Amino acid sequence: MDKQSKREIVDQLRDDLKEVSSIFLVNFKGLTVEKDTQLRRKMRENGARYVVVKNTLLKLAFTDTDFAQVNDQLVGNTALAYNPEDVVGLAKLVNEFADENDAFQFKAGVVEGKAIDLNGLETLAKLPPKEVLVSKMMYMMNYPVQGLVTALSGVSRNLVVVLDQIKQKKDQEG
Repeated sequence: MDKQSKREIVDQLRDDLKEVSSIFLVNFKGLTVEKDTQLRRKMRENGARYVVVKNTLLKLAFTDTDFAQVNDQLVGNTALAYNPEDVVGLAKLVNEFADENDAFQFKAGVVEGKAIDLNGLETLAKLPPKEVLVSKMMYMMNYPVQGLVTALSGVSRNLVVVLDQIKQKKDQEG
């Protein structure tokens, strides 16, 4: 590969990674072509990117970014996986695929500027999907307001009941 091609790859990686806050590095050595194709298909279906790049080019692309903190993991066969929109979904996918395929191993990752190891990946993979987290947050934000409305409507309902009882008592008295 000539210098111009390498420069283009590094520039393309830098452009792609500008929009990304989280990445995962994996070792794919020993993965069959069939399994690799299966993984790539799953990645595409989930909106993720999965690229195999020379370690030296990754180091150049990571220069002056938060991703440089995993440069020590750029040894041997390395693939880069990232998804600008759903890091939890990508973590689940990588974790599940690694569990199912011994040849596929998680090396390291950077999530929101912090390096993570295998335990961090597993913790991230156990989180509920983004939609569930958003709905829980919306419920928690709505709950106090809903409680206030219920309490206020209870006061007016009780007032009507009390007034009705007073009316009934006056009607009985005469």
